[in-house]
Amino acid sequence: MYKTILVTLDGTPGDRTIIDHIKKLALVLHSRLVLLHVADGWAARTFGADAVSPEIVEDKSYLKDVQSEFLAAGIKADAQLAYGDPADEIVKWVQKGDCDLVAMTTHGHRFVADLFLGTTATRVRHSVGVPVLLLKSRGKPS
Repeated sequence: MYKTILVTLDGTPGDRTIIDHIKKLALVLHSRLVLLHVADGWAARTFGADAVSPEIVEDKSYLKDVQSEFLAAGIKADAQLAYGDPADEIVKWVQKGDCDLVAMTTHGHRFVADLFLGTTATRVRHSVGVPVLLLKSRGKPS
């Protein structure tokens, strides 16, 4: 059903919500995962893939750790680091046609903030042509 699942990660404890859920789903469906984190700090937005900062080093390490967790569970997983605005970069990745499901955690911001700022999840779900699985973050590791 879902051959390739794009799992977006923001590097917060809320990621545990989507990781735990997708681990079960991927095992049942024999899906391949693409773990995507978008570095959006000043260096990442200014220099893109040429950015060098402690944040980028941490992001790469985090992605590698999550990828290792999935591989240890017998799930094929690739890790990708993008640079810039998270919603824009996720949409670009989906538009490449390399996935058939996007899995993301939402953080449950307040309506007024969402109205003026938009949320990554809202922007993504209105911009892609594949299903988007949204899970509300538990906000803490399990």
